[in-house]
Amino acid sequence: MSTDWDKEDFARADEIINLANSQLRKATKGKVSAALMFASARYCSWVSATGFSDGAEMASMREQTIDYFVDQYREALTQNLDDYIEGFTDYMSKD
Repeated sequence: MSTDWDKEDFARADEIINLANSQLRKATKGKVSAALMFASARYCSWVSATGFSDGAEMASMREQTIDYFVDQYREALTQNLDDYIEGFTDYMSKD
């Protein structure tokens, strides 16, 4: 992603992942993944809304906002998939 990440950023992401993993006791991976994607979309929509003065202004930037967040997600997903492909044996081995 285009943001320069530091230890605190990774720690925040790890907290969210740990919460998601804890939900696997009561839900499938697919359900938890869907909830994470919905939560991310909801949060990003709120973050976007905080930058506008009204709904009309927000509506005028709707497609640009969608493109921005989709591009950011695609970049993050690509980086993480590549990381899992390269480290598959280490990440997926059973201890």
